[in-house]
Amino acid sequence: MVQPVHKSHAALRWPCRVGLLLVAAMLCAGCAAPRGPMVPLGQGSFAQYRTETQDWMAQHRAFQSDEHDSELARNAPMEWRPAQPARKGVVLFHGLGDSPWSFADIGQALAGQGFLVRTALLPGHGTRPADLIGVDLDDWRRLVAQQAALLAQEVPEVYLGGFSTGANLALEYALDHPEVAGLVLFSPALKSGVPLDWIVPWVARVRTWLRQPDSAQPQQTPLRYLNVPTNGFAQYYRSAAAVREKIARQPYARPALLVLAQHDSVVDVEHVLGTFETRFTHPASRLIWYGELPAGRDAAMPQRESTGQHTRVLVRTDKLPQQRISQFSHMGVLFSPTNPLYGTEGTQRMCWNGQDAADQARCMAGEPVWYSDWGYRESAKVHARLTFNPYFDWQAEVMREVLAAE
Repeated sequence: MVQPVHKSHAALRWPCRVGLLLVAAMLCAGCAAPRGPMVPLGQGSFAQYRTETQDWMAQHRAFQSDEHDSELARNAPMEWRPAQPARKGVVLFHGLGDSPWSFADIGQALAGQGFLVRTALLPGHGTRPADLIGVDLDDWRRLVAQQAALLAQEVPEVYLGGFSTGANLALEYALDHPEVAGLVLFSPALKSGVPLDWIVPWVARVRTWLRQPDSAQPQQTPLRYLNVPTNGFAQYYRSAAAVREKIARQPYARPALLVLAQHDSVVDVEHVLGTFETRFTHPASRLIWYGELPAGRDAAMPQRESTGQHTRVLVRTDKLPQQRISQFSHMGVLFSPTNPLYGTEGTQRMCWNGQDAADQARCMAGEPVWYSDWGYRESAKVHARLTFNPYFDWQAEVMREVLAAE
């Protein structure tokens, strides 16, 4: 008979595994992951960048459907132009494992507010998860710098934005370039919610995947990766550590909008909240918080009637049973309920959400579901990932107000 493992034994086993991985990583200190095919960079115009990137993806992508043209268009860099000639522009950078489609709705909203809007594809993305093996943080930084420079050739006021890892990249660049006029940061991953995340760059030297690819679970969808090599997580960690160090030395003094969900399973949201309150100093900056603020913190209600020190934090509940929403998610803040793929009637329901196989099968069979972040469970309820934001229009109005500030 198999004997149960006492908790104290399990607790001892994890440090031993960590120690063994660290020793192996140190022995392999000179090892470097081979670089896979890399998206071309360094173009002289955004049109050339978009065309060359889409052509490159067509050669290297592991297509997930028979609609190759649609997949390419949704994963390629995008551009929205306002009705009138723009004086302001913004480049948006997606998160680890994601794609430019992350900003399909936000891009349209910003264009409607008069911005020339562009999205970019981070190196290692748009093709297959294995192409993140060998990618370096400096590859992502190079892309940000190039796209900011291209936008500056067309508009006098350049703004940046990003989701998760992309938010880290946008903020880091803006801290070094005061000419950036403002920021929009969605689920900024300044610090992960995973303990011992500092070990990942070491583990990446000796273990290519944290979850070895297999046929039992999908590896990607037409829009994003579902599995990421260890190196991808390592480069995310480097981006977070770098931007934390930088913003600790200098505050960000231009207008910024930050958007967070209390139950985000990826981000240490309390750390981001504290950073906003102390390091984002412009009076017009706002942080939207979906959920309940941590105990002991006060905040203004959305009407902003309070004159206290926390009036810049705007709160909306993330428990909406009438819409079958148990909690908001890391990615759900990005999309309108009308989005054709991720909205309430969207075709890309995310059933792989940390549930057991039976609930996942019920979700994939099209049964009615509730919505949550990764890993949330509740008796007698099947939860898919929340991929839309019922407050999207209100959030867009707050974004307009922040970015209109001087």
